[in-house]
Amino acid sequence: MPGTYIPSDYLPVLITFLLAAAIGMGALVVGILLRPRRPYAQKLTPYESGNPPVGEPRYRFSVKFYIVAMLFVVFDVEAVFLYPWAVAYDKLGIFGFVEMMLFIFILLIGYVYVWKKGAFEWE
Repeated sequence: MPGTYIPSDYLPVLITFLLAAAIGMGALVVGILLRPRRPYAQKLTPYESGNPPVGEPRYRFSVKFYIVAMLFVVFDVEAVFLYPWAVAYDKLGIFGFVEMMLFIFILLIGYVYVWKKGAFEWE
């Protein structure tokens, strides 16, 4: 009958998904049931890394924090691409080498650009 066919190839994926969801939910339920519940005023106060909070909680951060975070992601992605390239270097030959050098050169241009813009200078 049309519309009632479930591909058997996806059954292990479905079972794995359901098992992972059951283990996750089970861990949460066991944690809720077994954890100690002794709230008191000092425990319920907010903190920042173990220190009492200072200033307004809706403080606006400088854009430099976000720029540094984006630069970290960009260069982290570069490292992710470098590892498989290094593993398969023998199979890629000169073409793979030229492509990776082009990739690194483009990232170097971006690095020099943000350096000239002063993104690495902290005030």
